[in-house]
Amino acid sequence: MGWLWAIIVGFVLGLIAKAIIPGKQHSPLWLTTICGILGAIVGNAIARAFGVDATRGIDWSRHAFQLIAAIIIVFVVDMAYMATLGKNKQRA
Repeated sequence: MGWLWAIIVGFVLGLIAKAIIPGKQHSPLWLTTICGILGAIVGNAIARAFGVDATRGIDWSRHAFQLIAAIIIVFVVDMAYMATLGKNKQRA
């Protein structure tokens, strides 16, 4: 069941990150979901490093770290995706 929650959280984080980044992102939904999952993993690691991984109630700081990581990852991956897509279109 943990993998299902990872996909759901990754999907939501990826969509929120796409909405926050200005301009249009051209990466597909499956890639956005993977970036969101990676953002959640990286955000959890950063929160653990800062000592905020286990708090009572809702872990707002952990979620903030996850969202910031997801925004950065979605932005970088979308740039790489467009660079690769642009090169493929030039070859054709």
